[in-house]
Amino acid sequence: MINFLNDEEKLKHPYYQLMELKGAELEKELNSWPRMDLIEWLDWNDRNGVYKDEDSQREFGNIVGKDEAIEIIIKQITQD
Repeated sequence: MINFLNDEEKLKHPYYQLMELKGAELEKELNSWPRMDLIEWLDWNDRNGVYKDEDSQREFGNIVGKDEAIEIIIKQITQD
């Protein structure tokens, strides 16, 4: 069963809170996250993406590094 969050609940969820940040504040926050948390956010935000280590290794022969994950997240947030 899919749970849908209302606007108030979204504002409390850390993944949605991240999407409210911009510029240096967003980059600073992302740099404080462990790599695996960044990968989890990417997987949550883009269900069709290939971010988890096992999937990325199988598909592309490498894994998404922390710097690359941060770049992708910033693009995903700022392009929306």
